[in-house]
This record gives sequence, C-alpha cells and structure tokens, in this order.
Amino acid sequence: MKHSIASVCLSGNLKQKIEAAAAAGFRGIEIFENDLLLYDASPAVVRRIAEDNNIDIIALQPFRDFECMPRQNMKKNYDRAERKFDTMAELNTDTLLICSNVSPACVDNPALAAEQFNRLADSAASRGIRLGYEALAWGRYTADFTAAWDIVKQADHPNLGIILDSFHIFARGRDLSAIAEIPGDKITLVQIADAPWLKLDVLQWSRHFRCFPGQGQFPVVEFMQEVAKTGYDGYVSHEIFNDEFRSTPTQDTALDGKRSLLWLENEMAGRAPDIVAPEIAEKAIAPPQASVSDVEFIEFATAGSARDTFLELISALGFQQTHQHKSKDVALFRCQNVNFILNQEPDSFAQNHFLVHGTSVCAVGYRTDNAQNMVSRASYFKYSRFETEARPQEMQIPGIRGMNGELVYFVESGSDHRRFYDVDFIPLETSAPVSKAAMRVDHITSGISESEFLSTSLFYRVLFALNVDQPQDLIDPYGLIVSRTATSQNKKIRLPFNMSRSGNSSTEQFRRRHGGSGVQHIAIHCDDMLTYIEHVDQKYILQIPENYYDDLEARFDLSPELSAKMRKYNLLYDESPTGYFIHCYTIDVNGLFFEIVQRHQYGNYGEANAHVRIAAQVTARQKNQN
Repeated sequence: MKHSIASVCLSGNLKQKIEAAAAAGFRGIEIFENDLLLYDASPAVVRRIAEDNNIDIIALQPFRDFECMPRQNMKKNYDRAERKFDTMAELNTDTLLICSNVSPACVDNPALAAEQFNRLADSAASRGIRLGYEALAWGRYTADFTAAWDIVKQADHPNLGIILDSFHIFARGRDLSAIAEIPGDKITLVQIADAPWLKLDVLQWSRHFRCFPGQGQFPVVEFMQEVAKTGYDGYVSHEIFNDEFRSTPTQDTALDGKRSLLWLENEMAGRAPDIVAPEIAEKAIAPPQASVSDVEFIEFATAGSARDTFLELISALGFQQTHQHKSKDVALFRCQNVNFILNQEPDSFAQNHFLVHGTSVCAVGYRTDNAQNMVSRASYFKYSRFETEARPQEMQIPGIRGMNGELVYFVESGSDHRRFYDVDFIPLETSAPVSKAAMRVDHITSGISESEFLSTSLFYRVLFALNVDQPQDLIDPYGLIVSRTATSQNKKIRLPFNMSRSGNSSTEQFRRRHGGSGVQHIAIHCDDMLTYIEHVDQKYILQIPENYYDDLEARFDLSPELSAKMRKYNLLYDESPTGYFIHCYTIDVNGLFFEIVQRHQYGNYGEANAHVRIAAQVTARQKNQN
C-alpha cells in the first residue's frame, strides 16, 4: 500500500506541509488547490520543494462544478481545466481530482455528464493527464459512488476513472460490496478518512469531524478490504478536514497520519491475509502483537512537603510502604494488588517532571508477556523509546514516551512469577492491612487538550490494541467535557481521557494547575466497598450534597440501611440493566484525585454521577479558597 496525504490535512504553509509529510515517511502528497493559491511561490517552486524532499505530488485537487452546467458555463469550464493542466505540468503531477457538481445551476443528466467527461479526458490524455471523478455526499445529483461509477463507465475513456473516498461512502450509508464491481485499473485514487458516527448535516460532519483511520468509528478496515478485492494497487491517501488538525503542529499530525496507515494495512493483512497481504507494497515488517494485560504500577513524582501531603492521602486509603528501592530514592506503597511508586530520585525524569507539574503521575507500568516486543511495536509505529539506567542485578524495564508527558513502561511477567519489586526493591516490615478487601486498579483518567484528543485515541488503539469507544459528553458547571475510553479485551486496562473547549471546566482547571496534560484521576476497585469505607477518614473523602441522596432514593429501590450508609460515607450509586456501581471520590492533591469503586456486573464508569462529582469538587475548592 503506497501512502499519501492531502495537504489539507496539515497546518502551516505548503512548504511546511510537504516537508512534514516527507519526514513522516509518506511517498506522496495531494496538493489541495487552496494551499497552492495561498502559497507565495510558483508551482514550479513547489515542485522543486517536493523533489528536494523525495516525495511525489500525486494529484492536484479539487476541480469543482464541472459537469452538466448550462452551455455558456461549459466553455469556461473547459478553459478552466486547461489552465489547471498547465499548473499540473509545472507541479509535475499527472492526476486531477474532479468532485461532483453542487451548483444549483447544474442539471440531472448522467448521459450528458459522461459525454462532457469523455471530451475532457481526450484533452487530458493529450497532455498525459488522468482524471478522477468523486461523488460528494452532498453532490446535487451525483452523491453516491455508484452513480459516479455509472457516469465513468458510460464515458468509457482510459484517462477517466473513479475516486473512492471512504467518508463520502459511509456518510451515505452505502453497502461496501458494490466496490468489488469496479475494476482496480479504473480507480484513479483511494482517499481514506475515519470519523465518529454523528447525526449532523453531512457537509458539517465532513468539514469538521473527519479524522485518521483508527481515531473514529467508521469500518475503514472493511472498506480497504473491499478495495483490495478490485486489484487496485495505487496510492491510499488521507483527505481529512478537521479543526483539531488545523491547530496541531504539522509534524505531529503528519506522524499520526503515517501511524494510522501502518495500523490500517496491518489490520487488513491480519484479517484477510489471502486477499490483502500480496497487495501491500511497502514491505514493512509487521509489528509484534500487542500483549499488555494489566496495570503493573503507577509512579508518582513528588518531593518535600508536597510528598507529605500526598502520603497523608494515600495512607488514609490504606496504602503502606512495603519496599524500598535497592539503590534509588524510590519507595513502593501497596494496597492489596495496587502498586504506587513514589520517586524522589535526584536528577531523574521523575524529579524533572515534579519541577514542571508538581505532585503528579510521571509513569505507568503495564504488565506484558514480552516487553521487548511492545517496544518494537512502539518503534514500528514511530513512538519514541525512553532509555533507563539499571544497575547490575536490577531489572531493565523498557519504556517509551507517552502522550501526556509521562512515561509508559512495559513490565515483563517472568516464568518464575517474580514481580518487579522482587528484583529491584528491598522488602520492609509492615503492619497488617487495614482492610482485607481485594483491590486493583480499575481505571486511569487523563485530562488532555483538544489538540491531543485524537492523537491519544490513535496511541491507545495502534500501540495497545485497545478498543476506543465513541466520544460522549459530560456536563460540567462551567462547560462541557468530551470523554472517550480505551479498554482492553479483558477489561483490566481502562483508560478514559477527557478534553474540554471550556476554559473554566474541571478538565481545563486541572490542566492549568498541573502545568499541562496528565493523569487527573485514578480509580481503585474494591470488592467490599461498604466495609472498606468504614476505615477511611471522611476528611479525605469528597463531600456530596444531601439533595443527591434524596433524588437517589426516589430513583432506585435502595434499602434504608444502604441509603443511610451512603449518606454517612459520601458514597454514590448507579445501576445498569445488568448490575450496580458504588463509588466515592477523595479530595485532590494538585488536581489529582482518587476514586474507590465497586462494580457488580456493571461495565460503565458512573457517568450519571459525573456532574455531581464535578459540582462537589467546585464547592470544595471554593471552600478552601475562603
């Protein structure tokens, strides 16, 4: 599969877009007409920039409102096309993309359209140019790729083919099986875009919410599998209109675009190797399979009096120091199966993280059966490795740089069943645990910026092979929060991530306090919540308004005993068709807070109570300020 990207996907000027696409590893780039019009250099200069960066200009696009116009307009349209052919000669590209007419002046006459395209293709052929016709989902009369294909067939010219764009096909709800009826040599170009499923005007949906494959919900793998059946062996090119991409650094977006195509071709090969694998032209070695299975540890950067405040909170939750690192100022605190590492090592990544962000999560370790494979997978998808220094007889834990400034470690589960703390740490004498309830990490939630939202989705999907759900809205007293969750098949890794366009929302307030994006919220599952909470000092628990419990009792059939206990210990409650959910939240330290949860056949996250928690946090902050 030859990888290309349209310049419209990227921020910056045309030179910056070409350079970023080439640096990311793309072999081709489509030049969007507006990018060329707004660039202060000739098409010949653009050509040289592409040549200097060893990337092909595979097409000029789009040529609009051509077919089925009144007679007086058609002469001008043919003249416009000739001017575009001149520009293409300067750019050294041989493909012009023509999108279906949206003008109210055009007429519904497929036979006439075919005749006009035949004439235009004759002219293009004399100059060594191919034409591709694309059905826009909002085209006036040609809005479906099958209608566009009928016109191309009727025109019957070797220099005219069809453009297949996944967005326009899915936006129209078309059956993909019709793609197989098109011969591969009649497909001029395949354009690929993902998107969330939204009930919007299709033009607004297209202009603002397209995204790279793997960042949305469209069945893009199935689309490409159908394309592969045609025998098409040309470029697959991103064409993405997205507000976030226009505000994201050019190089970062281009890298994500490359990652998404690497992911797409490997998903294709994995699902249907007999059809797809022989067609993959890049010959890249497929990455090892993702193998993360659980959260092994969460590492915090802290120091001085901030450490004392943080220790006070986690000690109240039942954490005790059980181990001390052999050679570093690193302590391990445990509560049942939850491992918290507190890192105060001077001149370390953790301490640099603390200086920037204060007390915060600086790393998360994930359990895997092959750590080096996970690092190799990360390198394949162009994520940066992080090298740590291990002394003799200490475990070398490979890692990469994560999305939000923290590190991601891969901790291998050895055949001898020894854990990382059995190798690198010295055990300490500890008292009996306050609670014997089984506990484990339930989910880890990050607060991120809007510009990181889609990149984070891609990171979890391509690297960890997690399922990333549809975005959902959470109500905040000062705005709206958009949330997605990445989840492993075994449900042991759950990673929600939130962003908000509202400057005073809880997510943005956290990011200001934290000095950027990062982990905001850690949820710990407890299998006996009602007994556990009796041992937790309520001064560390977020206070919930009494009105919440009045409403709760009206909505659910709670026993008087349960209702009384929930009021006493500031517990929240939710039900699903299959089970129930009890949870509570702690006060925060530097914007970071904990949640204790108990699930009983309940797969959600207590979203129904999110607005209650956020409002209670606002009230708590206001009280502290006063």
